[in-house]
Amino acid sequence: MKLAGKTIVVTGVSSGIGGESARLLRERGARVVGIDRNEPAISLDGFVKADLSTPQTIDAAVRELPARIDALANVAGVPGTAPAELVARVNYLGLRHLTQAALGRMPEGSSIVNVASILGAEWMARLEAHKALARAEGFEAGLDHLARNPVAQDSCYQYFKEALIVWTFTQSQPWFLRHGVRMNCVAPGPVMTPILGDFVTMLGPDRVSRDAHRIKRPALADEIAAVIAFLCSDDARWISGVNLPVDGGLASTYV
Repeated sequence: MKLAGKTIVVTGVSSGIGGESARLLRERGARVVGIDRNEPAISLDGFVKADLSTPQTIDAAVRELPARIDALANVAGVPGTAPAELVARVNYLGLRHLTQAALGRMPEGSSIVNVASILGAEWMARLEAHKALARAEGFEAGLDHLARNPVAQDSCYQYFKEALIVWTFTQSQPWFLRHGVRMNCVAPGPVMTPILGDFVTMLGPDRVSRDAHRIKRPALADEIAAVIAFLCSDDARWISGVNLPVDGGLASTYV
């Protein structure tokens, strides 16, 4: 993978997929700047401590980022056991705000990778609702839209991963044509990270039991990180607007 000399920003860098992504990217020669609300446990080339749930803290974090960003890996997220508004703020509105704020620092050939989820696979069932949210430009406009169209707590994680996939689809080509910046999603299935237990709680024992036979095991975080690194690299220079399942074949079992 062609990553040497690139400056890559990774959110959620202090654990799980974000931490493994940062480790692999640095191993392949990239300069990695991490963003997280917790201190990192790995070596980085720069770190910004930030809460990604408000536009003010995001804007402050962006002011500390390098003038040139060759790739942005949006890994940070909270599980569906968190309050629905926080899930909306971090997993969708904050991610979108950060990405839009960083875009001006990204030269032609840069890459954005958003971490979605296999749980966002039913985005087509709510396509028009997700497109309407995507059209609500800005963090506050998004909050206003959601106040008028509330999302239930028990489905909020799935809903905002669906919304992220749809936003990636609708926004990727305009940015690729206008700026030469690619944007894609990866959609992991279950992953062995510190919040795996939250997902088991969120889905409930019946759903977990029904799906257990569909996969060999949960993924390891480095197995997702390798795909993120590939999409950040020049080897993926003609891939844009894709949602790539990285789930050990789980998605295929629903056909």
